[in-house]
Amino acid sequence: MAVEKVLLVIDMLNDFLHPNGVLYCGNTARDKILKPSMELIAWFRKKGYPIIYAQDAHDETDKEFDIFPRHAIKNTWGGDFIDEVKPQPGDMIVPKTRFSAFFRTNLEEILANYDPKEVWVIGVCTSICVMDTVVDLRYRGYQVIIPVSCVADFNQTMHDCAMERMDRIYKAKLVWSLPQ
Repeated sequence: MAVEKVLLVIDMLNDFLHPNGVLYCGNTARDKILKPSMELIAWFRKKGYPIIYAQDAHDETDKEFDIFPRHAIKNTWGGDFIDEVKPQPGDMIVPKTRFSAFFRTNLEEILANYDPKEVWVIGVCTSICVMDTVVDLRYRGYQVIIPVSCVADFNQTMHDCAMERMDRIYKAKLVWSLPQ
């Protein structure tokens, strides 16, 4: 079933976007993306477009914890979505254990079934999970749209670098306004 648009919500979890989260991106990131992300999700729901949530879902002994503090452990508060953007019935959830939402997941199959003209990407962290997923979307030939107001990172310099790379190298389309 071909659809015009799909929304991919990446790691909008308590451990990243709640002040008590282990890897909290900070008030600046949360304040920047929360309201526009909620508006975009509501717009996608109203239009009936698919919404897919990519969710960091680590085991207690995940090797990623050699690099980052223990975070987003399966079936814990930290690994759950923040209240403001929780998935609703009909939304899809793709648990992941690495930066890209494609690595050892069924995201490729899900997107192939939808065959979208555009994949809109929002969430955190821009320089890690967002960018790695965008790269894999582009490798698979998808047109990627990134609403600038709906992505954030721990570090503004890294965020800016990732945005420039996704724009210039991967040819993702950056947009500064949400659809009406």
